[in-house]
Amino acid sequence: MRTQIISALALILTLSACEREDKQFMGPALTDIFGDFSVLEEFDISDRQVDFANGESTTFTALFSKQVDWEVRIEGLESGAIKSISGFSSILDASTSAVWNGTTTELPLFKVEECAVELRVPSDSLVVHDTITVTSVRDISGITIADFENGMQSGWNVFAQSGANMSFAIRDDIPAAQGDKYYDMGGEVSWDYLIGLIDFPASAYPDGTFGLSPDPSAVYFNVMLYIPEGITNEIVLFRFNEDENEDGLWSDSSEDQWALELTGLDQGWQQVSIRYSDMVTLINGQPAAPFGNGLYEPNKLHTISVLFLANPATGYSQTLMDYLIFTEGGPLVP
Repeated sequence: MRTQIISALALILTLSACEREDKQFMGPALTDIFGDFSVLEEFDISDRQVDFANGESTTFTALFSKQVDWEVRIEGLESGAIKSISGFSSILDASTSAVWNGTTTELPLFKVEECAVELRVPSDSLVVHDTITVTSVRDISGITIADFENGMQSGWNVFAQSGANMSFAIRDDIPAAQGDKYYDMGGEVSWDYLIGLIDFPASAYPDGTFGLSPDPSAVYFNVMLYIPEGITNEIVLFRFNEDENEDGLWSDSSEDQWALELTGLDQGWQQVSIRYSDMVTLINGQPAAPFGNGLYEPNKLHTISVLFLANPATGYSQTLMDYLIFTEGGPLVP
């Protein structure tokens, strides 16, 4: 019996020695697990007429009796754009990142429009509805190649095969990824992969250049593409031709051409971004040796070509394109 008592005392002393000196709790507080949920301060919006172009943002606020998972969802009533902000806390304010600066979680981009705002606390079935108005959209820093808002620009070159149901035109039939208009590429060509193309030469822009940095690791190309329901055979090929000797021409035998080929994309609008120095030379869809000096020189970019293709055996294909833009230092933040 004495031995058992001594062992028990030793165990107690050992457990006491292992007790955390700072007395901090591990894991969520019991009130967050078992406590009753209530709203201590109602959901509110700091700025209901928000001017993003002038650097404004708006903050969502609320106070709960315990920490919970919450989500604020903003949806553009005209654009269909969606922004989702979520967290786990008992408070909504700037300290818990409940702030909106005009960015988008799901394309399209927001427009000047009224938006529906919804706060959800799923665990306690709380749903609160409100509205906010975007009086101006945020200014995105970058070099825009095409957003199609002002129609076809002088110097752009379009070629389309004489196939069936051809469509190489600017349209506004559905919400665009950015603004109101987009470029529709579609058709069926039974004898060739190429359905059509559009060229954006540097000569069509101010000073005859795209104005890009010479640092290829800092330059990013971004584009927004839309795949209609039922389309699975699209091939979108971007080519970037460099005028290495700066004579105003590009030679396919002695100057570099970098490429980005996209296929098997998701349905609906999506953003594709690539760093300039991550592109490769492609011949018939396969990586190949560069045509020129093999140096990435975005400041010498001569022409951007967009080729829309599909296997002729697969029939009709279509892809919508919007907002071709170069950004510096990172991909476009939509």
